[in-house]
Amino acid sequence: MTTAARNRGSDWRSYFEVTRSGTYGFLAALPLWVAYEVLILMANSARLGEIRVSADIWIKRVLSSFGAAGMFGLGLAVLIAGIAVFYWERKKNLPIRPRYLFIMPLESAVYAVALGWFVGTAIGIVFAMAPPQMAQIDGPTQLALSLGAGLYEELVFRVLLVGVLFWLLRKFSDRSVAYLSAALIGAAIFSAVHYVGPFGDPFTISSFAFRFLFGLMLNGLYILRGFGVVAWTHALYDVSIVVGLWG
Repeated sequence: MTTAARNRGSDWRSYFEVTRSGTYGFLAALPLWVAYEVLILMANSARLGEIRVSADIWIKRVLSSFGAAGMFGLGLAVLIAGIAVFYWERKKNLPIRPRYLFIMPLESAVYAVALGWFVGTAIGIVFAMAPPQMAQIDGPTQLALSLGAGLYEELVFRVLLVGVLFWLLRKFSDRSVAYLSAALIGAAIFSAVHYVGPFGDPFTISSFAFRFLFGLMLNGLYILRGFGVVAWTHALYDVSIVVGLWG
């Protein structure tokens, strides 16, 4: 093996290792956050009411309970989270390589297509069901909500929910059992919340199974590849529905 080939192999190993970190997850998620906030403000400018991703609303309601800070609480929380992540991981001496931040969305696009095909095929065989479609709203709003879902739903359901479940279950079982249990419970909750509230979808076993399997795949991807990749994967999958990739 030539020196150049060894260097390429070492670089790819470094890529897959460091991009699982919280630092890269935070940096990779920033473009999603900015794009979502800009697009959703533009989409809502012509409306009397405001449409946002449910998980975004949940987070802001929690932050608003802290008083005046809730007015700009999400931006402040993002800044604090970023500082905390950098501080926590500084001893790892992670290399910050801008090209990795461009590769991560490309990697995620591959996962988005693969997961969409796999889950759609599996559920289609069992239930003869097409993937769930977006609500009948205009394209720019759908695009904004797709990016927001990738960011906020992954933050709530993968980082917080699966992370907390794993932490709790780890106290009573070994690591692998805790991971599996957290992934299964998290996927069930992720699917179930799509039917809650006045804007929830009508419940069917087939759509629940689709979302459960998709959530389970995202849980596995989060465990293996971290927050940045799973957020982009979810966002790009939803975008693929908007553009009609899955018919």
